[in-house]
Amino acid sequence: MRRSLRSGSSAGAPAPVPGNLPAELNRFVGRAEELSGLAQHLDRSRLVTVVGVGGVGKTRLALRAAEELKKRYCDGVWLAELGALREPELLEHSLAEALGLTDQSGRPPRRVLVEHLAGRRVLLVLDGFEQLVDACAELVRELLRRAPELRVLATGRRPLRIDGELVFALAPMPEPDAVLLFTDRAAAGSPGFRPTRAREAAVRELCRRLDGIPLAVELAAGRLHALSVEQILDRMGDRFRVLTEGRRGAPARHRTLRTAIGWSHELCTPRERLLWARLSVFAGPFDLEAAEYVCGGRELPADDVLDVLSGLITQSLVVREETPAGVRYRMLDTVAAYGAEWLDALEDTGRLRRRHRDWYVGLATWYELEWFSPRQDRVAAGAESALPNLRAALELCLETPGEAHLGQHLAGTLWFYWVGCGKLAEGRHWLGRALALDSGHSEARLKALWVLGYVAVLQGDDTAAVGALHECREEAVRTGNAPARAYAVHRLGCQALLSDDMPRAERLLRAALDAYRELGELNSNVLMGQTELAMARLFQGDLDTAVALCTEVREICEDSGERWSRAYALYVLAYAAWTRGEFTEARALAGESIAIHHLFNDLVGLVLAVELMALVSAGEGDPAEAAVLQGAAAVLWESVGPRLFGSGFFSGPRMLCERQAGEALGARRYEGYEREGRGLSLDAAVRRALAGRPGPAAVPRQASGARGPSRTTRKPASSPTGKGGEAAG
Repeated sequence: MRRSLRSGSSAGAPAPVPGNLPAELNRFVGRAEELSGLAQHLDRSRLVTVVGVGGVGKTRLALRAAEELKKRYCDGVWLAELGALREPELLEHSLAEALGLTDQSGRPPRRVLVEHLAGRRVLLVLDGFEQLVDACAELVRELLRRAPELRVLATGRRPLRIDGELVFALAPMPEPDAVLLFTDRAAAGSPGFRPTRAREAAVRELCRRLDGIPLAVELAAGRLHALSVEQILDRMGDRFRVLTEGRRGAPARHRTLRTAIGWSHELCTPRERLLWARLSVFAGPFDLEAAEYVCGGRELPADDVLDVLSGLITQSLVVREETPAGVRYRMLDTVAAYGAEWLDALEDTGRLRRRHRDWYVGLATWYELEWFSPRQDRVAAGAESALPNLRAALELCLETPGEAHLGQHLAGTLWFYWVGCGKLAEGRHWLGRALALDSGHSEARLKALWVLGYVAVLQGDDTAAVGALHECREEAVRTGNAPARAYAVHRLGCQALLSDDMPRAERLLRAALDAYRELGELNSNVLMGQTELAMARLFQGDLDTAVALCTEVREICEDSGERWSRAYALYVLAYAAWTRGEFTEARALAGESIAIHHLFNDLVGLVLAVELMALVSAGEGDPAEAAVLQGAAAVLWESVGPRLFGSGFFSGPRMLCERQAGEALGARRYEGYEREGRGLSLDAAVRRALAGRPGPAAVPRQASGARGPSRTTRKPASSPTGKGGEAAG
């Protein structure tokens, strides 16, 4: 089928079909940035291919770009719709027909095409070529070689892979554009539809669950004549059944979401279809190793997964992304939902979900070990990327009879992520659910208990914390689980520290550190225990012991590459430096602590360090900056919770800074600067806190992925105070 996007004709050229633009261009909503980007691609290359998943809007974008650029092509902009074509032998005939060429001379159609295009400035739009990709690539290659003024704009699930081709990957619409599209189509199809404040949230959620795929958004809007937005949302569990009414005149493959995705499915090889189905068990981004383990097996060996996965990427069914955690792959929810139906039909869903769970339980276990290493920030990024899949694994463990112990183990193993990466609330959720089940597995339950106690301590929930930790300690004594007992005692000491009971905190923390040493334990928890002991000594006025304890922690962290515990040790050292009036040293140490806490998104440590930096600024004679940082810290506390404000010791820097800066500025000016700080985003607040720090001194000495420890990692000393009976390490 042919359509021309220009009226009139040029000498020697067939008259293009007169009339309006294709109907799908009548209301082109959103995509302004993509339209500009595509135009730039066409300025740089004679062949641009728009690729993307079915329904993402490739055709509409290409046609709009062609319309915008048609004045550049004096011999016309011509559209060849190839989606219904199945026979490669008919491709040349179809292009000739699209160009309006009639030849009865018996010449080969390719020759006719070449001779016609050789001297003309034409933009040829090839829409939907993927089922004939090899034949189309070969023909386009020759046409471009023989017709120097020809430009080709193609759309498909995969590139043509021709020299000089520029690929324009079209992603789903961002939420604002998707909402705009939905509202536009809803108003056109249902004149009574009006966007209200109450309806906005439902529309945003619907567009999010539809992955921003324009076809899906339009089909959902078309349902408003019978359903409300909320009713469509309720039925999204079977999106393929709900979204079945397309636009009149749209290609058959676009009329329903199921056939749009199914069109891609038909174009896949049997092994690509199998991998598509198996990949549907992933709940979010995944890496190659996960895909090989989970999806490899019968009919698809693990060693072959990469090649088959590459085929799905080429067809825009899987998206490859560069992330802080490394290369990751993902499927849009709509694509994954289609694959899940096929996996169910293969009666293989249960087995794949179990393999998926096993992989992520193993991954969490490995991450816990790697947390105490130079790769700590990579572990944090990896856990963040894997979170949707970790959630799916936890869900399966907790909903499957007889597997509660796996859920308890997994929720407890992720302590480093819940605590170290700012996920206290979510950790509390999963730990609570896991511990509500009777697993019959003491070791897994005890680990989940002390981790729950730790999380509850940091959330300021003393009742839950003490209850969980006492239960853990008592059960650990009864079963002879010495590590669980040590962790429970340690976290009870932490709870005492935050409750301002310094003598009790010191007693419990020393007991825990003694137990760790006897067990041969050395990890981030052990170093945190020594740092917390240093805090207890610091708040009792013993600066020398506090500095000695944290200097040792700092040295061990430098040896091992550990950074999270190091940040807390740096906080104590900065506090001690401030106490001694060494403001330059205090600023450098507090700045390094802030940078590390921000890297891991540890808001508890971050807000403490920012408040200390505010106090340092006040001591340096800059009360205005101190007030700004106080305001920024106040906003952070709203995310952390009010618990540490209940501690006179931990609240000390803030209260002292408020008094010093307030006296220097006066109440009105202090409030103004503090209000400025409250308006800062998290990133802006961190930048502001670090603005005055010396660069080299504030950079952690060993970045993630650097070479290994420079010397043998040491265990904490038995007695920094020289008192053999009260070991601190």
